[in-house]
Amino acid sequence: MTDFSGVPGAPQSSDLPLLHALATDLADAHYTVDGVADFLGESAAAALGRDQLVPALLRCRDEAQQENPATVNVMILLWLVGEDLDRDLLDTAFPRTRTGGLLALGLLEPAAAAPGTDAGGSSTADRFRAAVDLRPYGIASPEAASPEAASPEAADPEAASNLWVASDLGAHQRPGVLRHDHVLGIGQASLSLAQLTIRRSVDRALDLGTGCGIQAFHLLRHARHVTATDISERALAFTRFNMLLNAEALDLDPQRLQDRVSLRLGSMLEPVAGEKFDLVVSNPPFVITPRAEGEDPEGRFTYRDGGMAGDGIVATLMRTMHQVLVPGGTAQMLGNWEIQGSDLADTTDAETAGAEPLRWSGRIESWLPPETDAWVIQREVLEPAEYAEMWLRDAAENRDRAEYLSSYAAYLADFASREVTAVGFGSVFLRRRAAPDAAPLRRFEEITHALEQPVGPHLGAAVGRFDWLAAHPSLHDEYLEVADDVTEERHARPGAEHPGVILLRQGAGLRRTNLMSTELTGFVSASDGELSVGQIIGALAALLGRPDPDFSSSLEAEVRNLVLDGFLIPAAR
Repeated sequence: MTDFSGVPGAPQSSDLPLLHALATDLADAHYTVDGVADFLGESAAAALGRDQLVPALLRCRDEAQQENPATVNVMILLWLVGEDLDRDLLDTAFPRTRTGGLLALGLLEPAAAAPGTDAGGSSTADRFRAAVDLRPYGIASPEAASPEAASPEAADPEAASNLWVASDLGAHQRPGVLRHDHVLGIGQASLSLAQLTIRRSVDRALDLGTGCGIQAFHLLRHARHVTATDISERALAFTRFNMLLNAEALDLDPQRLQDRVSLRLGSMLEPVAGEKFDLVVSNPPFVITPRAEGEDPEGRFTYRDGGMAGDGIVATLMRTMHQVLVPGGTAQMLGNWEIQGSDLADTTDAETAGAEPLRWSGRIESWLPPETDAWVIQREVLEPAEYAEMWLRDAAENRDRAEYLSSYAAYLADFASREVTAVGFGSVFLRRRAAPDAAPLRRFEEITHALEQPVGPHLGAAVGRFDWLAAHPSLHDEYLEVADDVTEERHARPGAEHPGVILLRQGAGLRRTNLMSTELTGFVSASDGELSVGQIIGALAALLGRPDPDFSSSLEAEVRNLVLDGFLIPAAR
């Protein structure tokens, strides 16, 4: 079964005319991101985004009482709320696909009847419920996802495409512990990775651990060919279904899917061994999970558990990713990492001063081969108990008290065995250096405040600034200016003649704050593109009575940091 069109327990994608009929029915009903939001209203739509179904259900029930209810009402009831529906209602809402077609595609299943009765008084043979989650998703073109756009979904509407994404039903839609081969749908992690990715036109891209295919959708907007891999046959079946359902919007020929998409079954980099890619994206199954002697691999939650101990999944990928990258090729992924023993420290002062790398980065840096550039941003830190609670709740394992107690205890014992004091979450940017002898990019930082989204364009610009600085070992003859989003903030004690604290703040991108010295403040004030760096430093040295070389070299180093962070940029001359 190499095309994954008929995997049991997953949507079926061999009947192309039926898929086209479904896409037409969904479009005609305005089952889109905007269509659902407009129908539900702001409050119910916001609640649905929090997995709270009641407001949406009440809105749909009100609509059902109208003389000519909107067809989108049926799609919402079926797939987003999880209600059982009659055959006649489904046939009316899906005039081309009809109930039989939805069953054939694996999107419906007979409703479960209560003993001796059913939910609506009709024969249970004529009532059905969703077998999967199918929801709308908006995706913008790469040119629309600019630093000025609020998110990939909120960019230029003329450049956006309406898609539909099938995945397994969540715990809020179907009671009980998730199946172990659960295929995850649209979530915060997948959205974060989509917003993090630096979008550039490439020849070959790899979506490692594709799940239901969300990252592959984005890659198809700027890659000639996309390879999507996963350890789960069901996940690849969902991805194939989603690709073909959205073939027109993704510019795919359903008859020749292989021309632009390759689906591969296997773990980690094994399915693409010996191949090279310009860009790799991955939301790997990085969740740290206690390993038990003789455990059954079938008992793992494959969407989050890669089967390795501790943070081995992230470590392995960081060690080996260069093997599948062309020179200059990049990889971006999400991950978490263990912070062991005394690695966790109060890093506020070190971050502000740009001093030594944060202690938590030591283990991560040890994973990197010499030819790999890396930029790791830690966004959140959890204690072991918090980490255990989050992931037990994620799979609804907290609904069985005995299992919950056992699993919770196993988590704590596992972390204690490696002296883990915390777990860090964040994003990883990797690049195989085109010139092995070039200065490496090795940056590890903690940023916990909100970032401008999508942040990918800003990350790309920051990498570009690193390369520009590497090509300019001296800034003496360069001209700089202050970036448009930068503001200055001064704080002084009441009645003080001079400010005690001067801060430089970014309003866009990573929204950094930099603590300024008097001389650095003077440099930035004079940076309007009219004087060179050397001229400004020379003037400040004379003004402050600091003609020594150490002053000039120290100030230039601080200026380089401001360029790297985007406070100062090369002036257009």
